Amino acid sequence: MVTNLFLASGVFWILTYILLIKRGFEDQTYGMPLVALCANISWEFIFSFLHPHQPPQLQVNIVWFFLDVIILFEFLKFGQSELRYLPKKLFFPIFLLTLVVSFFCVLFITYEFHDWSGAYTAFGQNLMMSILFIDMLVKRNALRGQSIFIALFKMMGTLLASFGFYLS
Repeated sequence: MVTNLFLASGVFWILTYILLIKRGFEDQTYGMPLVALCANISWEFIFSFLHPHQPPQLQVNIVWFFLDVIILFEFLKFGQSELRYLPKKLFFPIFLLTLVVSFFCVLFITYEFHDWSGAYTAFGQNLMMSILFIDMLVKRNALRGQSIFIALFKMMGTLLASFGFYLS
C-alpha cells in the first residue's frame, strides 16, 4: 500500500510539472519560483544519480528531473523579462549561485541527518515551494504560469507522499 501511495504521489507531481510546463509556454513565463526550482532539480539529481532510490521511485525521480530541466529552460528563457528589477548582467550569476547553494544545502542536509530517502529535504522544500508559489502569485497579481489544477495536483502529490511516509 505504501508503494502505491508513493507512486500515486509521483504521478500527481508529474502532472503538476507537465501543467507547469504547458502553462509556462502558453503564458511565456516560468511557473516555478527560482529557489524552489533550484532546490527541486538538486533533490532530483541527488536522489536519481548520486544516492539513487530503489525502483520504482528511481524512475519517478528521473522523470521529475527531466521535467524540471524543461521548467529550468523556461526560467532561463522567460525569467529576465519577468524579473525586471534584476540587472541583466546579474541574472545568470544569481541563477548559478542559487543552484549551487541549493544543491549543497540538499546534499549537506542529507549527509547530516543520514536521510538517504530525502524525506527531510523533500518536505522542507515542499513547504518552501508552497510559500514561494503564493508569494509569486501575490507579486504577479495574476495567474500567469499557474492554474488551479497545478495547485490541486501539487497538493494531492504532497498529501499522498505524507500518508506514505506516515505509514512507512
